[in-house]
Amino acid sequence: MYSLAVRSTALGAISCRHQQAAGANRSTNDDNARFASIVMPHIDAAYSLARWLTGNRTDAEDVVQDALVRAFRAIHGFAGRSARAWVLCIVRNSAYSWLRKNRPAAVVAVENLEAFEAAHARPGEPGGETPEAALIAKTDAEQVRAAIAALPTPFRETLVLRDIEGLDYREIAETTEVPIGTVMSRLARARGRLIATIGGNVMP
Repeated sequence: MYSLAVRSTALGAISCRHQQAAGANRSTNDDNARFASIVMPHIDAAYSLARWLTGNRTDAEDVVQDALVRAFRAIHGFAGRSARAWVLCIVRNSAYSWLRKNRPAAVVAVENLEAFEAAHARPGEPGGETPEAALIAKTDAEQVRAAIAALPTPFRETLVLRDIEGLDYREIAETTEVPIGTVMSRLARARGRLIATIGGNVMP
């Protein structure tokens, strides 16, 4: 869970930066209220996604603080779609910006896989529990966590958003900015790789 101390520090920095940029000509009361109601309920999910993408707590906190600043700056333009998807999309973009700066090789690998997926995406089954999901649910949590961490980033983020954060396919598509068919394909491939890793049957 994203610590209360980090939340307070981040929000203080956001408010200070915004007031300095806006000067005396603009009140921040409306933006503060919108930010509190739209963004803050999803901060734990934001941190969870950032940690899965960066791989450790400290880097995830940096990503989330950057994402919160971005969200605050853009809050007046939020148009009422899924708040959770909007927030996590900002977190994802912040994470990739951080990775480009600090781990460029990882981003190249992601972009290569993105291109492959765009050419080979196949829709998955949108409803019901799959056999692989049932097996994963029965597997030791640490084993599953390690297997998820080893997935290629596009597969990992899709699996985390669906099976850990509980987003639906449309929300994942909005968050990751790919078609729903690609979301389904990635989720099926991610679950199949998990099965292979944890010793189950590899899905075709």
